[in-house]
Amino acid sequence: MHFELFVSLRYLLAKRRHAFISLITLISVAGVAVGVMALIVVLAVMNGFQHDLRDRILGVTSHAVIGHFQGTFGTYREVLKDIEAEEGVAAATPFVLTQVMMNSGKAISGAILRGIDPESAPRVTRLEQSLLQGTLPSLLGPPSEASPSERPSPGIIVGVELAARLGVNVDDYVTLVSPTGQTTPAGRVPKSQLFRVVGLFKSGMYEYDNTLVYVHVRDAQRLLGIGDAVNGIEVKVVDIYAAAQVAEKLQKKLGYPYWVRDWMQMNHNLFSALKLEKVVMFIILTLIILVAAFNIVSSLIMMVMEKTKDIAILKAMGATTHKVRRIFVFEGLLIGVVGTFLGLAGGFGLCELLKRYQFIELPRDVYYISTLPVRMEPLDVVIIACAAVAICLAATFYPSKQAAKLHPAEALRYE
Repeated sequence: MHFELFVSLRYLLAKRRHAFISLITLISVAGVAVGVMALIVVLAVMNGFQHDLRDRILGVTSHAVIGHFQGTFGTYREVLKDIEAEEGVAAATPFVLTQVMMNSGKAISGAILRGIDPESAPRVTRLEQSLLQGTLPSLLGPPSEASPSERPSPGIIVGVELAARLGVNVDDYVTLVSPTGQTTPAGRVPKSQLFRVVGLFKSGMYEYDNTLVYVHVRDAQRLLGIGDAVNGIEVKVVDIYAAAQVAEKLQKKLGYPYWVRDWMQMNHNLFSALKLEKVVMFIILTLIILVAAFNIVSSLIMMVMEKTKDIAILKAMGATTHKVRRIFVFEGLLIGVVGTFLGLAGGFGLCELLKRYQFIELPRDVYYISTLPVRMEPLDVVIIACAAVAICLAATFYPSKQAAKLHPAEALRYE
């Protein structure tokens, strides 16, 4: 063991004349531990919220979206082949998107109508996993050879919040009114069509559950009168974190008049706000460790005053200025390392308790989840540990410098 480390341990563990200094040292260790534990738990909860939110968003939307500057395009089948041939693309599906009015006979509400292909959509989004009632194949409807008299109304899948506002359930009927309408001798009039509710979905995101409805892409085309055209193509990539790179390659491949946006661009404001909040919370909670660092400074300064005679004897025996400085640097560093270790252990333990027993419940009418989600990121743990030790190390500079400046003759003159 190094001489400086040996003396540091003796100073920390030995019984002191002034118990008050030992108390401040214990408070310093506890302060670092509490600060590290608070950072671990808070950032783990924020990571859990961000991860859960991302999963819910990607459960309804795709990893990337390809659109056309003219709004609709009829060459989507050729574009689909080009997209699926691109490296990094797992699957793709066309969609039609528009705003409609819904009338259930009990209430009227605006909605976002999304026409999807029930055969290819499950390979791109996780909408099927969000269904509470019904299935996506129910949107396929009857065989095309069925006579008009035998062909029932086309199916529609409605979000649970929107269904509750309209007072509808499975097998009820709603009328969709397209604002684009159709041209008649009397001018342009809204076009309407009767749909049968064949399913309800719950994504966990209020904005989606309260506004989105799904129909077959063929029925959406018929309602809007756009023929065999779509508004865009949804794309699923192999690696969601490489979505931006895949989107950039697709943009270069397709060129104008197509545009490509990945899921991070489409939700940029939301995830930027979450990231900013995480950084701010890290800075605020780091203040707890800074308070503990001030305690370390106080403890070391008083220890230098208490150990004046010892320092003088060590220097008289040949200890250099740098060795004396390192004694107190090691002492403060040991306080920081022990506090950080205890904080990491406490943080991991509390996160595991939150994850396993979920004893903190959230009000369902405010949050989209009922318990705190917890997700620990290794990078966050490393940054927290390094920041805590670095702050404690910085706190040792002044006391160790003062100890190193001590002159042996002056210290021993009055002893």
